[in-house]
Amino acid sequence: MFSMPADLKIRVLVAKPGLDGHDRGAKVIARALRDAGMEVIYTGLRQTPEMIVSASLQEDVQVIGLSILSGAHNAIVPRVMDLLKQNKMDDVLVVVGGIIPDQDIEGLKKIGVAGIFQPGTPMDDIVKFIRDHVKPHGVPVV
Repeated sequence: MFSMPADLKIRVLVAKPGLDGHDRGAKVIARALRDAGMEVIYTGLRQTPEMIVSASLQEDVQVIGLSILSGAHNAIVPRVMDLLKQNKMDDVLVVVGGIIPDQDIEGLKKIGVAGIFQPGTPMDDIVKFIRDHVKPHGVPVV
């Protein structure tokens, strides 16, 4: 496992893809990550995969956090992962939170999602996971 040096700020983009209109959880996560010393960009509601990847590229983030409650994760997440590959952004850590059924977790991990956080996951666990798994740009995530 690789850890970022403590003096480097981790840049995280938190996004709400799809038509889901509930963003309280995403805002709570964004605040927790910010309170943990990370630089957080929150894109707001109803983001397309294209908008998310474009913002991630423009903001030079190391982590993308997708918050999905709508059940559309099996359509949205693969598209985000494909767009990241097309843009040679294999070093970006992707985490997903929200309502993700247990039977879908393995499939999401197989396409490159690093971590999946279901309701009730302690914020400290999410912060620790990101710190333990984020890599500097140019180092592919394995």
